[in-house]
Amino acid sequence: MRSRNAVNLIRRDCIQGFEANALRDRSQSEMTTWHKRDWKEFYELARRPWRRHRPPRPVYPTGINRVLPAQGFSLSELDDAGVDLDLAESLGLPVDAGRIGAYGPNVTVLRDFIRSSRQPL
Repeated sequence: MRSRNAVNLIRRDCIQGFEANALRDRSQSEMTTWHKRDWKEFYELARRPWRRHRPPRPVYPTGINRVLPAQGFSLSELDDAGVDLDLAESLGLPVDAGRIGAYGPNVTVLRDFIRSSRQPL
C-alpha cells in the first residue's frame, strides 16, 4: 500500500501535466499577436516575385484625356476579349458586373494579359 504523500505527489504531477497541456492548446488556438518568426515568414513571402504577371487594373474615361481606376472589368469587356467568368476568376481579374459598356484600352490590355498568361504546352 502506498503512503498518502506518494499518492498526493502522483496526483499533483497529473494535474500539473494536464494544466500545461491545456495552456499549450489554448495558446495555439487563441494566438492574438505575431511573434518575430511570424513577421519574418510574412516579409519573406511578401518579397517574393510573382510567378505570373499581376492582373491589369481597369480604367474608365471621365473626360477628354482623363481616366480613373474602375472597380473591375465590365462583362462586355470580358466578352469582347474572349474571357469567361471562370477564367477571369482563375486569373485573378477583377470583375464589376454593374459597369456597362466596353472601353477599348481595357479590352486590349485584357487580350495581352491572356496571351502572356498562357502556359506553353
